[in-house]
Amino acid sequence: MSEKVFTMTERELLNVLERYGIKRVQPAGEPFNPHLHQAVMEIQRSDVPAGTVVQVFQAGFTIEDRVLRPAMVAVAKGGPKPAQAPDGAPSPATPPPG
Repeated sequence: MSEKVFTMTERELLNVLERYGIKRVQPAGEPFNPHLHQAVMEIQRSDVPAGTVVQVFQAGFTIEDRVLRPAMVAVAKGGPKPAQAPDGAPSPATPPPG
């Protein structure tokens, strides 16, 4: 099967799923969220804040606000600290101490 046919079929499948409320989760560049993402590895990166999703191995899917399948991702470590929330609490991507 040609790549063009495969791409068109994938696009149509995603459109049908979206009509029924199922959305694809592609979190590259977003802060890690343990409710939507499954971290499978950490990558040493100094150019992005620690806890940022730097690679997506497998897209995830949600229906409404429930997770059908978490996205399998690689997360940055060793970069600058993530920004603090306005109220002074750590951002959700900040791992717990310990």
